[in-house]
Amino acid sequence: MISSSQQQLKMPVALFGASNIFWMVFAASQAFKIETSPESRILAQIGDSVSLTCSTTGCESPVFSWRTQIDSPLNGKVKTDGTNSTLIMDPVSFENEHSYLCTATCGSEKLEKGIQVEIYSFPKDPEIHFSGLLEVGKQVTVKCLIPDVYPFDRLEMDLWKDDHLMKNQEFLEDMDRKSLETKSLEVTFTPVMEDTGKALVCRAQLNIDETESVPQKRNTTKELQVYISPKNTVISVHPSTRLQEGDSVTMTCSSEGLPAPKIIWNKKLDNENLQLLSGNETLTLIAMRMEDSGTYVCEGVNSIGRSQKEVELIVEAFPRDPEIEMSGLLVNGNPVTVSCRVPNVYPFDHLEIELLNGETILMKKNFLEEMDRKSLETKSLEVTFTPTTEDSGKVLVCRAKLHTGEMESEHKQRQSTQTLYVNVAPKDIQLTVFPSESVKEGDTVIISCTCGNIPETWIILKKKAETGDTVLKSIDGAYTILKVQLEDAGVYECESKNEVGSQLRNLTLDVKGRDNTKDYFSPELLVLYCASSLIIPAIGMIIYFARKANMKGSYSLVEAQKSKV
Repeated sequence: MISSSQQQLKMPVALFGASNIFWMVFAASQAFKIETSPESRILAQIGDSVSLTCSTTGCESPVFSWRTQIDSPLNGKVKTDGTNSTLIMDPVSFENEHSYLCTATCGSEKLEKGIQVEIYSFPKDPEIHFSGLLEVGKQVTVKCLIPDVYPFDRLEMDLWKDDHLMKNQEFLEDMDRKSLETKSLEVTFTPVMEDTGKALVCRAQLNIDETESVPQKRNTTKELQVYISPKNTVISVHPSTRLQEGDSVTMTCSSEGLPAPKIIWNKKLDNENLQLLSGNETLTLIAMRMEDSGTYVCEGVNSIGRSQKEVELIVEAFPRDPEIEMSGLLVNGNPVTVSCRVPNVYPFDHLEIELLNGETILMKKNFLEEMDRKSLETKSLEVTFTPTTEDSGKVLVCRAKLHTGEMESEHKQRQSTQTLYVNVAPKDIQLTVFPSESVKEGDTVIISCTCGNIPETWIILKKKAETGDTVLKSIDGAYTILKVQLEDAGVYECESKNEVGSQLRNLTLDVKGRDNTKDYFSPELLVLYCASSLIIPAIGMIIYFARKANMKGSYSLVEAQKSKV
């Protein structure tokens, strides 16, 4: 049995031991702590690199783990070193917008702490764009845009011209998707001269955080440059716009605009294209020739536009012979119009044109009443007459006279000539049969066609049929059937044609049957012949042609006559 004194001695020892254990447990529990950096929230810009760090105290070898509150993928890499664990997100994207939890375990103890990651994108300053150069008095649209912004429902933009607010805009539409957006505002205004040098400022503000570490405000400034398109372009000419060959001329051009226009001289070509002559205000041309006549263009050009002024220089000239033109072929008995043209003449108020057929004046014309403008002109007269065969070989003369004492003598009169050739259409065509239009089977037949004395005439021989015409081959206008058959009977046609007309003739050939018991040979010939001067001197010659006949579809009487020479 333990005495009371012994019990009193043991009680302090027991109390000391119990309190010591309690203190140790308490001290241990107080020592194990967890901290995060940043502490609870971080704003991360898309594309940047962000690190979340979790550290502990009171535990030599803690075990760390990372997760999101909704158990989504981390979209980052974890690096642990002793009592520190870091979650690295590089680059930050929309998938990193979560509340991340760091869990630290030390023995049986487990601690957690969360960090909220909020995502934004505001990477660039605003951009200012104009629909065109700023021209005084002409409307222009200016656009201020912010690229790749998120969240754009917190974006506010405004546009200033110096201290004048032109427009303010917020973007409060629903954020129905996570995406980078380019937002903009537009203002249309009419520039005035006083706008030159003013500052155009586009400001953007993303209302996401109150800390100064995040670039919530961005702005861009452009200095306005106002332009004036070239105008009031003026040309001065010395001594005159009307010149003689060999003269010199000086032309000076000026134009108003902002910036000051550059002066360019061009000359208009015949095809309306421009030939560059000079980039100076003054253009001097020396030893002028007729070819220097024409339209000269002065153009004032700057970055906003251009202005043109034209001047016509006339160098008195009589450069080319007249030109004779016919409305068509000359055909005996058919009216034709003859034109006599004098090109690029000046001054045409002194011009006289006359047209002669041989020595006979068909028409004469002056142009006194038409001198109401200074330009190179082509003048002409027209005459309609009816040619006959007697006109062939005559000479048509177009004569132009420029009555001016200032022109050189060889330029006072020019003329052109053309020898007339009158065409005649085929006529007097004759279609004959030898021996007759009615023959017996087995006879030899030749056909003759006479067309009159017309050169360059073509002959086409055909046999007509309901199923279609057959073109017959002939020589020198003759078609020969050595032994005529019943099927050779029918209608034969001869067509004579040239460039100005044609004529037709036809005949019907009747072939009668012959008694088969008779041995009969007929020397008679059926002749189809068309030639301008063919004469059949004897039956022997006809037979000779008959034997030599080879088949040709058409022939020219010119070629036929050549073959006889």
